Amino acid sequence: MNKALYTLVIALFCFSASNAQEFSFGLKGGPSYIMGGQITGRPGGGTDFSGTVEADSQFKYHGGGFFEVRFNKFLIRPEVIYSAMEVEFGFPTQPSTYSLDKVSVPLLLGYNVWGPVDIYAGPAYQKIIEVSLEGNEADQPVVAQNSPLAAQAGIKAAFGRFELDLRYDRTLATKEPYIINIVNGGQDGYGINTADFDDSRLNQILLSISFKIFDSAANPGRRKGGCYF
Repeated sequence: MNKALYTLVIALFCFSASNAQEFSFGLKGGPSYIMGGQITGRPGGGTDFSGTVEADSQFKYHGGGFFEVRFNKFLIRPEVIYSAMEVEFGFPTQPSTYSLDKVSVPLLLGYNVWGPVDIYAGPAYQKIIEVSLEGNEADQPVVAQNSPLAAQAGIKAAFGRFELDLRYDRTLATKEPYIINIVNGGQDGYGINTADFDDSRLNQILLSISFKIFDSAANPGRRKGGCYF
């Protein structure tokens, strides 16, 4: 299945490059604003914290690469993006950081609305690399998602070989509460014991600066037709 998908993607790139009016590829990165997450304590012996804690949004970062082909005012843009994501839960005795690292592979379709400005949207496959919640006991692991799909939409503007890109990345995983067990007492306790992780989904707003390593529009003598891979 993976081999067939890889072959299909390469074939699409070859077809796009040979028929496109312009194409480019390069690197991108920048800050991310992370949102989401909700935990509710379960009452035990009458003293356990039973309130609901909404996660505080945090800034983190992302980076990756892109390949873009253009047909008049339309564009196709596959990307690979690594995202470091983090929010903070303000538990009764001390805060706990919820961290998630993932790799996304979006396939974006766009349209040039004016001059250097494009709008775009598309699906993204996301692979969770690592997930952790500070203070969570190992016997109740954190589950980050129940679907590998996300959706992205945004706007970007080109300035020569540079681009400024603002987008929203939303996971398509559904809300699926499950039980976790957090260190409660002692110096390292968080003041909450058994709890429901009501919503473990994290979404983000990404602000990227992209640099085109190669841009066919700046190389009029480029090869016509054929596959570059």
